[in-house]
Amino acid sequence: MMGMAAAGMQAPLAARVLDVRSEDLTSSSRKWGVVSGLAPSLRRTTTGRLNFASSIAGTPLNLGDRARVSPGCAGIRASSRAPLSLRAAVATDEPVTLSQTYSLEDGSKLEVFAMGSTDQSRAHVVLELHGGPLVNAELIAHWGAIRRGTSGWTLPGLQPDGTRPYKNRALQSPFTKVGDRLKLKIEVVDAEYSAVEFTLKDDATNAWFKCHGTNFHVDIPKSRARVDPATIVIPEELVRVQAFLRWERNGKQHYSQEKEKEEYELARLDLQKEVAGGATMQALEERLLGGGSIFRRSDDRQQQPPPPPPQRQQQQQQQQQQPPVEPIPNDLIAIQAYVRWERAGKPQYDEQKQQEEFVEAKRELEEEVRRGTSVLDIRKRLTGGSEATAPPPPPPRPQPSVWKIERKQWGYDDLISKAGRKGRKGHGDGAAVAEAPAVAAAAPAAADAAAAADSLELAAQIIAGAGLGEVLLKKYYRLNEKKLLVMLMECDGELKLRVASDYPEPLVLHWGLSKGRSRSWQTPPPGIAGSSTRFERACETEFTQGFAGEPSLQSLQLDLAGVEQELPGMPFVVRAGECWFKDYGRDFFLSLNRIDYQQPKDVGDGRGVAKAVLDEIADLESEAEKSLMHRFNLGTQVLDKAKSQGDLGLAAVFVWFRYMASRQLVWNKNYNVKPREISVAQDRFTTVLEEIFRSSPSLRELTRMIMMTVGRGGQGDVGQRIRDEILVIQSKNQCKGGMMEEWHQKLHNNTSPDDVVICQALIDYLNSDFNIDVYWRTLNSNGVTHERLLSYDRPICSEPRFVASQKEGLLRDLGHYMKSLKAVHSGADLESAIATCMGYKQGARADFMKSIEIHPINGLSGNLPNLLQFVLEHVEDRQVVNLVEGLVEARRELRPTLLRHGQERLKDLVFLDLALDSTARTAIERGMGDAKNAGEIMYLVTLLVENLCLSIDDNEELVFCLKEWRHVLDSMNQDNQWALRAKAVLDRTRLILQGKAEQQLALFQPAAVYLGARVGVEQWAVDIFTEEVIRAGSAAALSQLLNRLDPQIRQAADLGSWQVISPADVRGWVEVVDELAEVQERTYERPTVLVARRVKGEEEIPAGVVALLTPDMPDVLSHVSVRARNCKVCFATCFDPQLLDSIRALQGKSTRCAPNTSGSEVVVSEIDPKLMSGGDGAAADLAGPPPGLHIKRKQFAGRYAVTSSEFTPELVGAKSRNIAGLQGKLPSWIHLPTSVALPFGSFETALADPINQSVAAEIKTLSADLEKGDVSMLPNIRRAVLGLKPPPQLVSDLKDAMKKSNMPWPGDEGEGRWEKAWGAITRVWASKWNERAYVSMRKARLDFNSLSMAVLVQEIVRADYAFVVHTENPSTGDKNQIYAEVVKGLGETLVGAFAGRALSFSADKGHTDRPKVLGFPSKRVGLFIRSSIIFRSDSNGEDLEGYAGAGLYDSVPMDEEEERVVDYSSDPLVVDAGFQHSVLSKIASAGEAIEQLLGSAQDIEGVIKDGKLYVVQTRPQM
Repeated sequence: MMGMAAAGMQAPLAARVLDVRSEDLTSSSRKWGVVSGLAPSLRRTTTGRLNFASSIAGTPLNLGDRARVSPGCAGIRASSRAPLSLRAAVATDEPVTLSQTYSLEDGSKLEVFAMGSTDQSRAHVVLELHGGPLVNAELIAHWGAIRRGTSGWTLPGLQPDGTRPYKNRALQSPFTKVGDRLKLKIEVVDAEYSAVEFTLKDDATNAWFKCHGTNFHVDIPKSRARVDPATIVIPEELVRVQAFLRWERNGKQHYSQEKEKEEYELARLDLQKEVAGGATMQALEERLLGGGSIFRRSDDRQQQPPPPPPQRQQQQQQQQQQPPVEPIPNDLIAIQAYVRWERAGKPQYDEQKQQEEFVEAKRELEEEVRRGTSVLDIRKRLTGGSEATAPPPPPPRPQPSVWKIERKQWGYDDLISKAGRKGRKGHGDGAAVAEAPAVAAAAPAAADAAAAADSLELAAQIIAGAGLGEVLLKKYYRLNEKKLLVMLMECDGELKLRVASDYPEPLVLHWGLSKGRSRSWQTPPPGIAGSSTRFERACETEFTQGFAGEPSLQSLQLDLAGVEQELPGMPFVVRAGECWFKDYGRDFFLSLNRIDYQQPKDVGDGRGVAKAVLDEIADLESEAEKSLMHRFNLGTQVLDKAKSQGDLGLAAVFVWFRYMASRQLVWNKNYNVKPREISVAQDRFTTVLEEIFRSSPSLRELTRMIMMTVGRGGQGDVGQRIRDEILVIQSKNQCKGGMMEEWHQKLHNNTSPDDVVICQALIDYLNSDFNIDVYWRTLNSNGVTHERLLSYDRPICSEPRFVASQKEGLLRDLGHYMKSLKAVHSGADLESAIATCMGYKQGARADFMKSIEIHPINGLSGNLPNLLQFVLEHVEDRQVVNLVEGLVEARRELRPTLLRHGQERLKDLVFLDLALDSTARTAIERGMGDAKNAGEIMYLVTLLVENLCLSIDDNEELVFCLKEWRHVLDSMNQDNQWALRAKAVLDRTRLILQGKAEQQLALFQPAAVYLGARVGVEQWAVDIFTEEVIRAGSAAALSQLLNRLDPQIRQAADLGSWQVISPADVRGWVEVVDELAEVQERTYERPTVLVARRVKGEEEIPAGVVALLTPDMPDVLSHVSVRARNCKVCFATCFDPQLLDSIRALQGKSTRCAPNTSGSEVVVSEIDPKLMSGGDGAAADLAGPPPGLHIKRKQFAGRYAVTSSEFTPELVGAKSRNIAGLQGKLPSWIHLPTSVALPFGSFETALADPINQSVAAEIKTLSADLEKGDVSMLPNIRRAVLGLKPPPQLVSDLKDAMKKSNMPWPGDEGEGRWEKAWGAITRVWASKWNERAYVSMRKARLDFNSLSMAVLVQEIVRADYAFVVHTENPSTGDKNQIYAEVVKGLGETLVGAFAGRALSFSADKGHTDRPKVLGFPSKRVGLFIRSSIIFRSDSNGEDLEGYAGAGLYDSVPMDEEEERVVDYSSDPLVVDAGFQHSVLSKIASAGEAIEQLLGSAQDIEGVIKDGKLYVVQTRPQM
């Protein structure tokens, strides 16, 4: 059971948990709702709280009243719950009702299970820990119990063996090792306590683990007594509605009187069981009678019905004297009120009149019941009829401005999806997203062709893992409600086919072979057919019972050795008795060509694409041009191969269909096809996409994008109505000639998405009173030009010509027809998508037309219908905030159903989600101009960020931004730093959008170029392909909002348009480039002002550059920033896009760049070229070094390792010596890591050792080529260095030095650990030959061969934060001010090329207790690592006076760092003012102390761990 809960699978008793955290739960969030399992990460930063409750699967869960927890609170209020008592015992496996999983910092997983008492067991809480180093620790739970109504801990009297009291305030119970897990069970034995709180402690290391900085809190679920459903009384009104719903689900059959009574009692039993399972009458009323409306008045006042008018009082008195009647359901009264409103001419009623109409409608229905009509007959009358398309809407509401959505307080964890980060091998994940809410299925799963975790899939896995050969293809097909598995394998160069099924009746495979893809049948050779029964051009092979040891399955095997050369295709069908199974009406087909299953190779023009897929698409295009039916059928054929090649494969399909949708490919070419055939082909194609969406979470975003390019399609009469209904329209409205007849012929020949545009143009033409300009405007604006109309096989040459008498009928009938067109061609059309999911019925409009009835999708949220109705009513509102709220809320309500395993009609839900997403984007674009101030724009940003989170696969970072946006928005009036925080999250959001755009450019554009060239797409369409894709998405609208918000935020934060990193007054010619890295090796012959779009932070500044201007955001203390200041280059970030564009417009012109008087801005102005010679800062000479700059070659001192007490200038560099010189001289609160070093000459001596003779010879040869100027040798030399073997004396010396210094020796830590350490050492040595360092030294004319590399060895402090301090402010030059930057995790994100900015602050010397935050962090990730060793470069060329060599060479940890997305919304350095002040003051004070000790300005690196400060290196500030 616990494994099932973790996997998100359904069980009879589903596990549910709610993470309350610090959000305030409003009244709406206290309503009924199924709550899903969440998995937050553990940090020691903010307070947190969990409440547990349980429910039977599929039954709404009453959350009750919960405590509110705010960051920083010291105590936690307990909720009112049943008092319980507890004792601890060794854990055993028992069923759970609630579960929660936590990720601890060391990688361990903590699972918490809670269960209420039953007749067979006591209530209990089980803690299980697995999957990390803590499993081997001496783990204890430090815990106490909470009495009902109190918040303090008390100690239960019953305690198990091993439990010890702690200062009479807590109990400490040990976990027990069970297999690979640690377990502890806390049992409830009486009614004294209601909850448990605990923390975890490693008893050996005294390490503590908490939940967001506070105790774990577990509310014990209330006991569930067994209830006999038959004893529960259900109001008859609810029973009647439930009976009606059963009747609808059963197809609205005509019941006999006996059957009607039976159904009525079954409906009562349904509700009795639901209440017995935990539901309340209130929940039933809300679900069945529409209570708990999601709408509320904007003034939040309770709306009371108005008093009856005088003329109604007498009628009411008469009614009171009449006998009571059967109650009338509210939904019927609403329909009757609507009918009355229609009869009255649809007037605009005020609210009082609406109430009166509702009362009058109720009276009319009650009178009808008194006359003998049953409520069921009334329901049939009001909801039946052949023309009914959907439940009629209620009477019009008051003006939209007074209504708004009451949004739920949704959690963040159930929004996070990390599927996109999984390996991009393309084989899918085989299950629903692990993060998907585990919502109970409302109905049995539909037949699923995806690989499910059933007996057939398990058997397939056994075969695949049995060493029987390589699996080339594993594919499932439908056999009614069962599945057919096809596995093509290669063993010893020969093909073998295994076919298996879970079909209950005996099966026969009817098969043949074919040449290529012709699907023509030929009889297999006798040696291949074996014992099969041979027919003319086919064979039949019977299935035998059993498959991979599973007797319930049946299977067969065919040996196909050698057939792929002559007959590389295999058509087949399957027979069960006289029942034949085909692939959607066509023969199944299997390619036997091995090339079809090879992974794509990046060769030639196909580099970076799924070339094999694109080549197949290009080869099929001539066939696809025949009709949309052909295109969709071929698309279905290609999808299987595309999926096997992951995101590159699906990107190829997307490019193909995007070209099709944008009319770059031919839709129809000399081929007649029925609309029904197009619809069926479309349905097949989207069904395969549906299965990819279901089974491959990492491909869902791409699948959505493909579905946006096509319509829904459908089986049977959905498509045929397009052909038939146009005849009815022509006949009814007397318009059989001219344009309508030409359109009719086109529709019969080949319908397409253009027909939706033509129909809309006709409607607009009629509504404009026959203005032909309106007709052409609608066509042209949607890409249907006059030339395109003439290009159809059945061209449309005429213009419409109607008369006034035809107008009303045509508007009515074309409106109906539009629904049929959109049902096939416009899957993501909002109205069509809603109707498909909510259900509708179209009656027969002629004798030859059948009616269509689409049933509502089961399992949807009860709130969704009202939300969708709200969206439809407000979709054209000018004030869009309420509309976008409704759209996003509807998507949140839809999300659990979208991700539910086995959900029926999934593609219809995906199309609905796409429609809601698209409508939100267009609404924002339409209404963003109405948001004027920063608060209004930020609120729209939060909505659009949330909307984008619902659309992309890997959204964790964007969810963290959403949290931060909301925190900033809430703190605008309380926090004077809100603007700085807003600027940081704005910058980070931009970086995410930029990264997403670059990802799409890399994924789509190469495929668009390759396929465009193969199929002859016009070059302009190829060039702008990805740009148009990006502009069509929600990210583009979000980017526009951020651009509007940025100036207001900068003004509020007093940031201006620039951040000046290196101030200098210079003159030069403007040169615009894309990335600084692309030109860092260039030498500019004249002074150059470089404007670069991207500056990552680790590049070199090219020779001849006097100014570097960028919109990018490198850290002020990054390598490129230090180099700019050292070389007196003007370096600045420009935040104003318009200002930057004006500078780019100066391309090739002479300019002056100078800081303003305050140094906060850069003034760029065009100057006369004559002024370029002479003057201060006319050009920076980067070609030559300062006078006397040189490197002294170092000699090996005879030992491979020295301790810190032996560090001298002849042995190690300044990095090692500076740290050693601080030992014992700093205040006790400043800590230093233990260090040893491999001294100068160690590399050269190891290289000269006989065991490295071949490596030395290779490096000598490569170095000779390098000295001749061939810089391509650099990576080859680095690879050669990595091949060094450690001389035995080096191993011995290093081991002795490390043990002498009490450092852990890697060789003692287990197999392979010393090898990892040696690999890190060689990587440090190899970094001498990295391109950046080589270019930098060459520019400075330093002797490369004189460079010696010592290696500083230190224990890694597993940092919470890392910092760099410059004790003189580098931006302003203020020697009395300290400047520092801080990042989460290790410092590599600060000094390396990691996007985003660090937290920056300054502090005046002598007042380091008053730090001033200058900017909050926008770094996208943090780096974290296990306990390890780091090997730091320490060359003799890093700290030369006048040469900024720091950061040129690598520091390499023995273990790989883990990259984690950072959540600043819960980071105390950002949100906790007290913690922030403490840490920043400590960093500034350490900088001042070290500067005073060493007597000069310092560049200091250090870390913070558990509040302690460590300095890991210091050097003179350059």
